[in-house]
Amino acid sequence: MIRIGIIGGAGYTGGELLRILLRHPGAEIAFVHSNSHAGKPLYAAHNGLYGDTDLCFTDRVSAVDVLFLCTGHGKSAAFLSEQPLPGHPRIIDLSQDFRNDPVFHTKEGGQWQFVYGLPEYNREKIRQAHYIANPGCFATALQLALLPLAQAGWLVDEVHANGITGSTGAGQTLSSTSHFSWRSNNISIYKPFTHQHLNEVRNTLEAAAAKHLPELNFLPVRGNFTRGIFLSAYTRTDRTAEELTALYRAFYGGAAFTFVHDGDISLKEVAGTNKCLLRVEKHGHKVLVTSVIDNLIKGASGQAVQNMNLMFGVDEKTGLDLKATAF
Repeated sequence: MIRIGIIGGAGYTGGELLRILLRHPGAEIAFVHSNSHAGKPLYAAHNGLYGDTDLCFTDRVSAVDVLFLCTGHGKSAAFLSEQPLPGHPRIIDLSQDFRNDPVFHTKEGGQWQFVYGLPEYNREKIRQAHYIANPGCFATALQLALLPLAQAGWLVDEVHANGITGSTGAGQTLSSTSHFSWRSNNISIYKPFTHQHLNEVRNTLEAAAAKHLPELNFLPVRGNFTRGIFLSAYTRTDRTAEELTALYRAFYGGAAFTFVHDGDISLKEVAGTNKCLLRVEKHGHKVLVTSVIDNLIKGASGQAVQNMNLMFGVDEKTGLDLKATAF
């Protein structure tokens, strides 16, 4: 059994991680850390876990095989600097702290090198890694949409992308734009062309292409639903529809959770699962790629468990046989 510790277990990603790991046949949750909920049962923060476990939150850290950091952005590095970790566990960080700057400098003068945890691109490196920087949710949807084009050298013109995300993408802390009364029957754009996930997307795509790439224009949108990302990206290309479809099918032929779909795709086909569905279409001189994921699972906690499975030599699908509700 893989002994697991979770830091920041009271938030959305912590809750999704618990929901998955409690049913993972090779996982044993040793502790769930939360300063604000210490001593309370897990269902005090995650009502859906009532009856599933008697575990309580704790403010202590014990020896485990792997530690998941579900803390807010900027807090993972601070936690690692302040908190001694018994047993030198493997670490999977779900924040953005090590996605663009993968080196953590310890107090003792050592360096921990984080590997970017996108299995469809970095599977073999993940297998050998001790530290993983889990990708962002928008970053996952964007990269899976564009990686085949980048690696083939077919990304030769600027890209225009638009992605709409559910309210859970904003995290559990309330803000003026995450209240039900504001979000319901509403839609709005935010951080146009400047979203924080763009740096990690560009890093991955340019590494795959082995060259500098044209502009990536991204417009993120707040949706009036709770979970999921529906993203579309297009760029100019001289490749035929048949060449493009063959490229994507070959690239994702061995992927555990990413599939190239023949027909129209929608959020309900992936919500609650670790899947990414892609649709590739040719329109005139443009290729349009549609990408749909669950932002909390494939965009966060499910991908983190997929990375854990790879790190410990377990079939990467283990514990992730999740089904979409569809209606």
